[in-house]
Amino acid sequence: MQFASDITRLRKAAGLTQSELAQRAGVGLRFVRELEQGKPTVRLDKVQQVLDLLGHELHVRPKR
Repeated sequence: MQFASDITRLRKAAGLTQSELAQRAGVGLRFVRELEQGKPTVRLDKVQQVLDLLGHELHVRPKR
């Protein structure tokens, strides 16, 4: 899944470990691990917290 690898790339570019990202974003380490592994059932509010910390935002396209 590209989104998962994008999160990993952004985290590493920011010079953060998974643990540091979790702590600074206010989410659990397990959540960060599952996010980077591409788990399909993650909470979007927590995804946005991570993206906020990394300086990005989530855009959801409407279903067609």
